Amino acid sequence: MESSSKAKVLRFYVSSTDVVKHISVYEAIAVAAKEHGLGGATVYKGIMGYGTSSKLHSDKFWELIDKVPVIVEIVDTEENINSFLDVVLPWIKLLPKGCMVTCQDTDVILIKNGQSPSSKK
Repeated sequence: MESSSKAKVLRFYVSSTDVVKHISVYEAIAVAAKEHGLGGATVYKGIMGYGTSSKLHSDKFWELIDKVPVIVEIVDTEENINSFLDVVLPWIKLLPKGCMVTCQDTDVILIKNGQSPSSKK
């Protein structure tokens, strides 16, 4: 993907406690995105939210398990996003808990690939 180009933003809204095959759903999505060759994925941990159950979850409420909303966001070309959705949506639909997936157009203004300080010589 190039700077100043059209792209898609794909978002998965899940819970921090959702798991698939003993792995958190958000981690499974991020790993699948990497294996599929997508440009990158970011996982955001929410501090409060509710979904279709209408039960409010927050890190302020004392619970044995930290149950908060999590968003996995992926930005890539429309072709790459659609190809990834073909792979991941079938198993997302099988999850026993709720999940929402959204996709929207976006403009990529800049992609700057940096170097780690140790790689400079």
